Amino acid sequence: MLPDTELRVVLPNESPAMQPSRLTELAAGAERLGYGAVLLPDHLLPPSPYGPEYGGVYEPLTTLAFLAAATRRIGLGMSVLVLPLREPFLVAKQAATVHRLSGGRLTLTVGAGWVRSEFDAARADYAGRGGYVEDALRLIRTLFSGATSYDDARFGFEHGVFEPRPLTPLPIAVGGTTDAALRRAAAVADEWHALALDADGFASRLAVLRSLRETGPLAGQPLRAGTRIEWAGGRSSLAAAVDSVHALAAAGADSVAVWFGDEDGFGERMEEFAAAFG
Repeated sequence: MLPDTELRVVLPNESPAMQPSRLTELAAGAERLGYGAVLLPDHLLPPSPYGPEYGGVYEPLTTLAFLAAATRRIGLGMSVLVLPLREPFLVAKQAATVHRLSGGRLTLTVGAGWVRSEFDAARADYAGRGGYVEDALRLIRTLFSGATSYDDARFGFEHGVFEPRPLTPLPIAVGGTTDAALRRAAAVADEWHALALDADGFASRLAVLRSLRETGPLAGQPLRAGTRIEWAGGRSSLAAAVDSVHALAAAGADSVAVWFGDEDGFGERMEEFAAAFG
């Protein structure tokens, strides 16, 4: 792995039977092993039972506040928060609070979502979810800046005081690999969070993202890029997973997050993977 590439952990938040203390134990273990951050998946009302396809039993922002109290240094984030299912003023308040409580360790990582039935159940606008994400993130940035008014067709307000404002930068990341997701990341994000891409695919999408950035409203501002992979165990596949992280790093990934499969044995696999990097 390249020296500047951060290895992260996607925690196993897929089982309603799992005790929250298990997440605390795994987050503390990840910190001890030297991982850079722990991430939580998110779903509010998936169409079938929680499991590998639909993670997010414990709500991410609430749970990250819980994990912040049990850790000292490790970063905190999501993979990813489905922002169009949430009211953005509240998300801003929650994120800024977790950031302050954790000593500045949160990255707010959001996506547009992909499960239409979940949007229908929550009475949310599936077709307009992309625009919602962009408008909501612009609002959140405005609130973090300390502005007391905001002129916007969707989320504008005439007067209001937002606290706690982040004392240190609170990075905003946008997830997704579609053209629309890349346009959103280029326009409003500090980081891009990809998934399900090999090194060649990652490099190709990153080149598109960088081109969009340089022609957009945040041209000239830095944009970190990360992705996630899976390794659920097995000595025969460990070397391939390790090689995948190296290849993604060489392709330009600033971070690679790994999901280590089911909660049973997760900690052991997390330790085994870390050991493979030395």
